[in-house]
Amino acid sequence: MAGYDDRDGHIWVDGKLVPWRDANVHILTHALHYASSVFEGERAYNGKIFKSREHSERLKRSANMIDFEIPYSIDQIEAAKEEVLKTSGLSDAYVRAIAWRGAGEDMGVASARNPVRMAIAAWEWGAYYGDAKMKGAKLDISKWKRPSPETIPSHAKAAGLYMICTMSKHAAEAKGCSDAMMFDYRGYVAEATGANIFFVKDGEVHTPDPDCFLNGITRQTVIGMLKDRGIKVHERHIMPEELEGFEQCWLTGTAAEVTPVGQIGDYNFEVGALTRDIAEAYEKLVRE
Repeated sequence: MAGYDDRDGHIWVDGKLVPWRDANVHILTHALHYASSVFEGERAYNGKIFKSREHSERLKRSANMIDFEIPYSIDQIEAAKEEVLKTSGLSDAYVRAIAWRGAGEDMGVASARNPVRMAIAAWEWGAYYGDAKMKGAKLDISKWKRPSPETIPSHAKAAGLYMICTMSKHAAEAKGCSDAMMFDYRGYVAEATGANIFFVKDGEVHTPDPDCFLNGITRQTVIGMLKDRGIKVHERHIMPEELEGFEQCWLTGTAAEVTPVGQIGDYNFEVGALTRDIAEAYEKLVRE
Protein backbone atom coordinates (compact mmCIF):
# COMPACT_ATOMS: atom_id res chain seq x y z
CA MET A 1 0.00 0.00 0.00
CA ALA A 2 1.33 3.43 -0.94
CA GLY A 3 1.85 6.10 1.70
CA TYR A 4 -1.10 8.27 2.61
CA ASP A 5 0.34 11.14 0.58
CA ASP A 6 0.70 9.09 -2.61
CA ARG A 7 -2.60 7.56 -3.64
CA ASP A 8 -5.14 7.81 -6.40
CA GLY A 9 -8.54 9.35 -5.76
CA HIS A 10 -9.84 12.64 -4.41
CA ILE A 11 -10.11 14.42 -1.07
CA TRP A 12 -12.71 17.06 -0.25
CA VAL A 13 -10.91 20.26 0.76
CA ASP A 14 -12.66 23.53 1.59
CA GLY A 15 -15.76 22.77 -0.43
CA LYS A 16 -14.39 20.97 -3.48
CA LEU A 17 -12.82 17.68 -4.49
CA VAL A 18 -9.12 17.86 -5.29
CA PRO A 19 -6.77 15.11 -6.53
CA TRP A 20 -5.44 13.12 -3.57
CA ARG A 21 -1.80 14.06 -4.13
CA ASP A 22 -2.66 17.77 -4.34
CA ALA A 23 -4.44 17.89 -0.96
CA ASN A 24 -1.67 19.85 0.74
CA VAL A 25 -1.26 22.69 3.24
CA HIS A 26 1.42 25.36 3.64
CA ILE A 27 4.35 24.64 5.97
CA LEU A 28 3.28 27.59 8.14
CA THR A 29 -0.19 26.20 8.76
CA HIS A 30 -1.04 27.09 12.35
CA ALA A 31 -2.28 23.59 13.21
CA LEU A 32 1.07 22.07 12.27
CA HIS A 33 2.85 24.26 14.82
CA TYR A 34 0.25 24.58 17.59
CA ALA A 35 -2.08 21.58 17.18
CA SER A 36 -5.12 23.77 16.50
CA SER A 37 -7.13 21.05 14.80
CA VAL A 38 -9.99 18.66 15.49
CA PHE A 39 -11.01 15.52 13.67
CA GLU A 40 -13.40 12.60 13.42
CA GLY A 41 -12.77 8.98 12.49
CA GLU A 42 -15.84 7.29 11.03
CA ARG A 43 -16.62 4.00 9.35
CA ALA A 44 -18.93 3.34 6.45
CA TYR A 45 -20.56 -0.07 6.09
CA ASN A 46 -22.42 -1.06 2.94
CA GLY A 47 -22.09 2.52 1.69
CA LYS A 48 -23.50 4.18 4.81
CA ILE A 49 -21.51 5.95 7.52
CA PHE A 50 -22.49 4.64 10.95
CA LYS A 51 -23.70 7.42 13.28
CA SER A 52 -22.58 9.93 10.67
CA ARG A 53 -24.51 12.93 11.96
CA GLU A 54 -23.37 12.33 15.54
CA HIS A 55 -19.78 12.47 14.32
CA SER A 56 -20.42 15.71 12.44
CA GLU A 57 -22.04 17.25 15.49
CA ARG A 58 -19.10 16.24 17.67
CA LEU A 59 -16.65 17.71 15.16
CA LYS A 60 -18.40 21.07 15.45
CA ARG A 61 -18.44 20.85 19.26
CA SER A 62 -14.77 19.94 19.38
CA ALA A 63 -13.88 22.99 17.30
CA ASN A 64 -15.87 25.21 19.66
CA MET A 65 -14.04 23.69 22.62
CA ILE A 66 -10.68 24.73 21.20
CA ASP A 67 -11.98 28.18 20.25
CA PHE A 68 -12.85 28.15 16.57
CA GLU A 69 -15.92 27.76 14.41
CA ILE A 70 -16.06 25.41 11.42
CA PRO A 71 -17.46 27.42 8.47
CA TYR A 72 -19.81 24.63 7.37
CA SER A 73 -23.16 23.53 8.76
CA ILE A 74 -23.89 19.97 9.89
CA ASP A 75 -25.91 19.44 6.70
CA GLN A 76 -23.03 20.69 4.55
CA ILE A 77 -20.57 18.40 6.31
CA GLU A 78 -22.94 15.47 5.85
CA ALA A 79 -23.29 16.22 2.13
CA ALA A 80 -19.52 16.49 1.76
CA LYS A 81 -18.98 13.10 3.42
CA GLU A 82 -21.54 11.51 1.11
CA GLU A 83 -19.79 13.04 -1.89
CA VAL A 84 -16.40 11.74 -0.75
CA LEU A 85 -17.74 8.26 -0.09
CA LYS A 86 -19.48 8.11 -3.46
CA THR A 87 -16.37 9.36 -5.28
CA SER A 88 -14.16 6.82 -3.50
CA GLY A 89 -16.14 3.93 -4.95
CA LEU A 90 -15.85 2.15 -1.59
CA SER A 91 -18.73 0.42 0.16
CA ASP A 92 -16.82 -0.20 3.40
CA ALA A 93 -14.46 2.64 4.23
CA TYR A 94 -12.83 4.66 6.97
CA VAL A 95 -13.76 8.34 6.72
CA ARG A 96 -11.60 11.07 8.23
CA ALA A 97 -12.99 14.59 8.63
CA ILE A 98 -10.58 17.22 9.93
CA ALA A 99 -10.80 20.96 10.55
CA TRP A 100 -7.90 23.23 11.44
CA ARG A 101 -6.56 26.75 11.69
CA GLY A 102 -4.66 27.32 8.48
CA ALA A 103 -1.89 29.66 7.36
CA GLY A 104 -2.77 33.34 7.49
CA GLU A 105 -1.79 36.65 9.02
CA ASP A 106 -0.90 35.14 12.41
CA MET A 107 2.07 32.89 13.11
CA GLY A 108 2.27 32.75 16.87
CA VAL A 109 0.19 31.19 19.59
CA ALA A 110 -2.72 33.47 18.73
CA SER A 111 -4.34 32.81 15.36
CA ALA A 112 -7.70 34.54 15.33
CA ARG A 113 -7.08 36.08 11.90
CA ASN A 114 -6.21 32.78 10.22
CA PRO A 115 -8.82 30.96 8.13
CA VAL A 116 -10.40 27.76 9.40
CA ARG A 117 -10.08 25.01 6.85
CA MET A 118 -11.64 21.58 6.51
CA ALA A 119 -11.00 18.35 4.63
CA ILE A 120 -12.59 14.91 4.32
CA ALA A 121 -10.91 11.76 3.01
CA ALA A 122 -11.99 8.13 2.77
CA TRP A 123 -9.97 4.97 2.34
CA GLU A 124 -10.15 1.23 2.85
CA TRP A 125 -9.06 0.17 6.34
CA GLY A 126 -9.49 -3.27 7.85
CA ALA A 127 -9.38 -4.35 11.49
CA TYR A 128 -7.53 -1.75 13.57
CA TYR A 129 -5.88 -4.39 15.77
CA GLY A 130 -5.48 -7.07 13.12
CA ASP A 131 -6.10 -10.62 14.34
CA ALA A 132 -6.65 -9.36 17.91
CA LYS A 133 -10.38 -9.32 17.09
CA MET A 134 -10.24 -13.12 17.32
CA LYS A 135 -7.66 -13.92 19.98
CA GLY A 136 -7.66 -10.75 22.09
CA ALA A 137 -5.33 -7.78 22.03
CA LYS A 138 -2.28 -7.52 24.25
CA LEU A 139 -1.97 -4.15 25.98
CA ASP A 140 0.94 -2.45 27.69
CA ILE A 141 0.33 -0.04 30.58
CA SER A 142 1.39 3.47 29.63
CA LYS A 143 3.59 5.67 31.80
CA TRP A 144 1.61 8.68 30.55
CA LYS A 145 -1.68 9.66 32.16
CA ARG A 146 -4.77 11.33 30.75
CA PRO A 147 -4.60 14.91 32.08
CA SER A 148 -7.00 16.85 34.24
CA PRO A 149 -9.90 18.69 32.56
CA GLU A 150 -8.48 21.79 34.25
CA THR A 151 -5.46 21.58 31.94
CA ILE A 152 -7.02 20.67 28.57
CA PRO A 153 -10.43 20.54 26.85
CA SER A 154 -10.54 16.81 27.56
CA HIS A 155 -13.85 16.14 25.80
CA ALA A 156 -12.73 17.58 22.46
CA LYS A 157 -11.47 15.21 19.80
CA ALA A 158 -8.50 17.46 19.24
CA ALA A 159 -5.20 16.51 17.64
CA GLY A 160 -2.99 17.82 20.43
CA LEU A 161 -4.57 15.51 22.99
CA TYR A 162 -3.22 12.49 21.10
CA MET A 163 0.48 13.29 21.48
CA ILE A 164 0.89 11.13 24.59
CA CYS A 165 -1.28 8.48 22.95
CA THR A 166 1.15 8.23 20.05
CA MET A 167 4.09 7.98 22.45
CA SER A 168 2.29 5.34 24.51
CA LYS A 169 1.40 3.24 21.48
CA HIS A 170 4.94 3.39 20.12
CA ALA A 171 6.27 2.15 23.47
CA ALA A 172 3.65 -0.62 23.50
CA GLU A 173 4.45 -1.78 19.98
CA ALA A 174 8.15 -1.91 20.87
CA LYS A 175 7.18 -4.48 23.54
CA GLY A 176 5.12 -6.55 21.11
CA CYS A 177 1.77 -5.18 22.27
CA SER A 178 -1.10 -3.88 20.16
CA ASP A 179 -1.81 -0.84 22.31
CA ALA A 180 -1.50 0.64 25.78
CA MET A 181 -3.98 1.25 28.56
CA MET A 182 -3.73 4.64 30.23
CA PHE A 183 -4.59 5.78 33.73
CA ASP A 184 -5.96 9.25 34.38
CA TYR A 185 -4.32 12.02 36.40
CA ARG A 186 -5.83 10.60 39.62
CA GLY A 187 -4.59 7.06 38.99
CA TYR A 188 -7.92 5.58 37.87
CA VAL A 189 -8.18 3.32 34.80
CA ALA A 190 -9.04 5.57 31.84
CA GLU A 191 -8.83 4.19 28.29
CA ALA A 192 -6.54 2.87 25.57
CA THR A 193 -4.71 5.29 23.27
CA GLY A 194 -7.62 5.53 20.84
CA ALA A 195 -10.40 3.42 22.33
CA ASN A 196 -12.58 3.15 25.41
CA ILE A 197 -12.34 0.11 27.67
CA PHE A 198 -14.86 -2.27 29.27
CA PHE A 199 -14.51 -5.05 31.85
CA VAL A 200 -16.74 -7.97 32.86
CA LYS A 201 -17.12 -9.47 36.34
CA ASP A 202 -19.85 -11.83 37.53
CA GLY A 203 -22.01 -11.11 34.49
CA GLU A 204 -21.95 -7.34 34.96
CA VAL A 205 -19.99 -4.76 32.98
CA HIS A 206 -17.74 -2.05 34.39
CA THR A 207 -16.36 0.85 32.38
CA PRO A 208 -14.50 4.00 33.45
CA ASP A 209 -16.50 7.20 33.95
CA PRO A 210 -15.41 9.44 31.02
CA ASP A 211 -15.07 12.55 33.16
CA CYS A 212 -11.62 13.43 31.80
CA PHE A 213 -11.48 11.73 28.39
CA LEU A 214 -13.62 11.25 25.30
CA ASN A 215 -16.99 9.59 25.78
CA GLY A 216 -16.80 7.68 22.53
CA ILE A 217 -19.74 7.27 20.18
CA THR A 218 -19.03 3.53 19.95
CA ARG A 219 -18.80 3.41 23.75
CA GLN A 220 -22.25 4.95 24.06
CA THR A 221 -23.63 2.58 21.43
CA VAL A 222 -22.28 -0.50 23.22
CA ILE A 223 -23.61 0.65 26.59
CA GLY A 224 -27.04 0.95 24.98
CA MET A 225 -26.72 -2.56 23.53
CA LEU A 226 -25.78 -3.98 26.93
CA LYS A 227 -28.69 -2.29 28.67
CA ASP A 228 -31.08 -3.52 25.99
CA ARG A 229 -29.92 -7.04 26.91
CA GLY A 230 -30.66 -6.42 30.58
CA ILE A 231 -26.98 -6.42 31.51
CA LYS A 232 -26.05 -4.11 34.35
CA VAL A 233 -23.44 -1.49 33.38
CA HIS A 234 -21.42 0.32 36.02
CA GLU A 235 -19.90 3.59 34.78
CA ARG A 236 -17.51 4.42 37.57
CA HIS A 237 -13.95 5.08 38.69
CA ILE A 238 -11.92 1.86 38.47
CA MET A 239 -8.79 1.37 40.57
CA PRO A 240 -5.71 -0.38 39.09
CA GLU A 241 -5.84 -3.18 41.66
CA GLU A 242 -9.31 -4.15 40.38
CA LEU A 243 -7.83 -5.40 37.09
CA GLU A 244 -6.90 -8.70 38.74
CA GLY A 245 -10.55 -9.50 39.50
CA PHE A 246 -12.05 -8.85 36.06
CA GLU A 247 -12.79 -11.86 33.86
CA GLN A 248 -13.22 -10.31 30.41
CA CYS A 249 -12.19 -7.08 28.73
CA TRP A 250 -12.79 -5.33 25.44
CA LEU A 251 -12.09 -2.05 23.67
CA THR A 252 -14.53 0.10 21.71
CA GLY A 253 -13.97 2.76 19.09
CA THR A 254 -14.86 3.61 15.52
CA ALA A 255 -11.56 2.20 14.31
CA ALA A 256 -11.35 -0.56 16.94
CA GLU A 257 -15.07 -1.43 16.67
CA VAL A 258 -15.39 -4.02 19.49
CA THR A 259 -12.03 -5.70 20.07
CA PRO A 260 -11.45 -8.31 22.80
CA VAL A 261 -8.47 -7.88 25.12
CA GLY A 262 -6.54 -10.93 26.30
CA GLN A 263 -3.87 -9.24 28.39
CA ILE A 264 -3.06 -5.90 30.05
CA GLY A 265 0.41 -5.87 31.55
CA ASP A 266 0.52 -8.91 33.84
CA TYR A 267 -3.27 -9.33 33.92
CA ASN A 268 -4.98 -11.91 31.71
CA PHE A 269 -8.57 -11.98 30.47
CA GLU A 270 -10.78 -14.57 28.82
CA VAL A 271 -12.23 -13.79 25.40
CA GLY A 272 -15.56 -14.88 26.79
CA ALA A 273 -19.13 -15.31 25.61
CA LEU A 274 -20.32 -11.78 26.47
CA THR A 275 -17.36 -10.20 24.71
CA ARG A 276 -17.98 -12.25 21.57
CA ASP A 277 -21.72 -11.62 21.71
CA ILE A 278 -21.30 -7.85 21.88
CA ALA A 279 -18.64 -7.87 19.14
CA GLU A 280 -20.89 -9.89 16.83
CA ALA A 281 -23.98 -7.83 17.67
CA TYR A 282 -22.12 -4.59 16.98
CA GLU A 283 -20.94 -5.91 13.63
CA LYS A 284 -24.55 -6.74 12.76
CA LEU A 285 -25.86 -3.38 14.00
CA VAL A 286 -23.53 -1.26 11.88
CA ARG A 287 -24.58 -3.13 8.73
CA GLU A 288 -28.32 -2.85 9.26
